[in-house]
This record gives sequence, structure tokens and C-alpha cells, in this order.
Amino acid sequence: MCQDETRVGLKTLTGKLITASGVKPTVDVKGERENFWINGAIQPLTGKHFQQEYLKLNGDCFQQFLDWLSQQLAGAWSILQIDQAPAHTSCGINWPENIIPLLQPPHSHQLNPIERLWHFLKKPLKNELFSSLQDLRERIQQLFEQLTFEQVISISSYNFILEGLFYAASY
Repeated sequence: MCQDETRVGLKTLTGKLITASGVKPTVDVKGERENFWINGAIQPLTGKHFQQEYLKLNGDCFQQFLDWLSQQLAGAWSILQIDQAPAHTSCGINWPENIIPLLQPPHSHQLNPIERLWHFLKKPLKNELFSSLQDLRERIQQLFEQLTFEQVISISSYNFILEGLFYAASY
């Protein structure tokens, strides 16, 4: 499995717009900094995905996510690829018995398949305005409900990543 988190908030994500020739696009933007974090994990070969929302990014929230993920796995063992963020590597992290951490090299977020999922899920949020965090939560929940296993597999199952995870796990 591959784990990471992403921040989402009320500040508008801007993106390109297609307009008629000579028409300058305009987009209303919101600069509010209210946000929350989504911790997630995916299985690139099966498309299974797990996500939980947290108010902060810290070791306590990561521990809560690990404990929750361990329960979701229902006793099955999993190797979990993680980056070396301080929240993931703090000495206070108590790894559940059925989750084995696999640290990816520093500054190599492109090696983590879940980064592609976050990009895919945030794309429809570009140029959208949300009046509250609750409206944003509902929109994100809608995106996750529409997400299929086949989409997750297509987004995350790149041979070079899968081979790298296989070799790293075999040592």
C-alpha cells in the first residue's frame, strides 16, 4: 500500500479555462485559509483506497490514521510506503502489528502513487468556490464516492513504481 496526505481548503485552486478567442477568462477566487487534511492509502494493484479526514498534520493524527487503517485491514498484513515527513517518522509513532512501514527516499514524492490520486481528485475542484468547509467536505465525499477501483488502478499502477515497491519489499 502507499500512503500520503493532502491538504484541501477554501482557498480557490485556480486552473486554466477555455474561452472564445479574444475573451479573457475571469474566475472568482477566495483567499480564506481554512482547511483540513485527508490521510489516504491505496493498493495500486487492486484499486482499494482508504481515506480519513483530520484537522491537522501531525504525529497524533497520523497515529489515529494508522490505527484506523489497521482495523480496516481486518488483521491482514500490509507493507505501507510512506514519505519521510516528520509526522510519519516521529519517535512517538506506534506501528500496528499488521502494518510494516517502507520509507521512500527523501524528496521523492513522485515515487508515491497516491500523489497521482490526489492530483486526479483535486482537478475537478479547480476554479470552484465553496462557502464553507462543510460544502467542500461534501464535494470531496462525492468525488470519493464516484471513484472506482479501475480508476485508482489506472492512476497508480505504473510499472516502474510497482517494480520498485516489489524490490524494496523483497529485501
